[in-house]
Amino acid sequence: MNKLPATFPVEISIVIPLLNEAESLPELTRWIARVLQANGLTYELILIDDGSTDDSWAVMEALAEEDATLRGIRFNRNYGKSAALNVGFEAARGRVICTMDADLQDSPEELPELYRMIVEDKYDLVSGWKQKRFDPLSKTLPTKLFNGATRWISGIQLHDFNCGLKSYDQRVVKSIEVYGEMHRYIPVIAKWNGFRKIGEKVVQHQERKYGVTKFGLERFVYGFLDLASITFVSRFRRRPMHFFGTLGSLSFFVGILLTLWVVGEKVWLSLHNLRARNVTDQPLFFLALTAVIIGVMLFLSGFLAEMVQLNGPRRNDYLVREKLN
Repeated sequence: MNKLPATFPVEISIVIPLLNEAESLPELTRWIARVLQANGLTYELILIDDGSTDDSWAVMEALAEEDATLRGIRFNRNYGKSAALNVGFEAARGRVICTMDADLQDSPEELPELYRMIVEDKYDLVSGWKQKRFDPLSKTLPTKLFNGATRWISGIQLHDFNCGLKSYDQRVVKSIEVYGEMHRYIPVIAKWNGFRKIGEKVVQHQERKYGVTKFGLERFVYGFLDLASITFVSRFRRRPMHFFGTLGSLSFFVGILLTLWVVGEKVWLSLHNLRARNVTDQPLFFLALTAVIIGVMLFLSGFLAEMVQLNGPRRNDYLVREKLN
């Protein structure tokens, strides 16, 4: 394997969000250490306690006394997996950053290959694919629907966007922000930021050994809403007028055309001494008027969004990959 550049203190940072996983942590940390040491990789282990109510933090303190590679961050309350990952990404110092779940369902045996794919194969991001899952149908079926919709909208051909086992080039995690429930869409966010070499690796999925899952079906509802949000923000954040202005102009001109049709029909019938209803008696006239009003409102929304964008402190904050001289 390629060795670490001098600018990075460690070769690989393992970021693990956790919630009430006190039973799993000793076995997990020992397993990670055994695998990475056997492969000669220098590493740091960053555990983020997302407001656990069990003894997770006490276990982390005890483990940190025995293992200098372990770093811990504790939230005052539960903020969610995205918040934990974002804080972990900020703290990570490795050449490669890997994420995994703390429930022992992700195998640390995958970490060396995930690291190699970033360093040697030059992937920006590698996502795990749990081809064989040990989850109930109530979890696997919505996951398949979610992955299919995400592939269709994003154009990223991954089988398992929600797999917690992933590896990243450090440039990726240092240039993106994860919030809300956006951790499922890190590949999408990375792509919109110009990191397009995204790979996939089939990984082992273990049966849960301790505790119960912390996620319910509501996460899939929130997931689709977040997908719509990140798609819109990523495409139109710097040019909102392109979105609102296009829809507004289309609605406005459809309304004008309908108005001209209604008025023109009235004039034509009158000129030929045919009976014609009043313009205001026709439902089509009110549809045309509504379309014109909606068009104007959308155009104004785009104009106001442009004004907000122009006055934003990060309006010219662009990701620069490299510089010369």
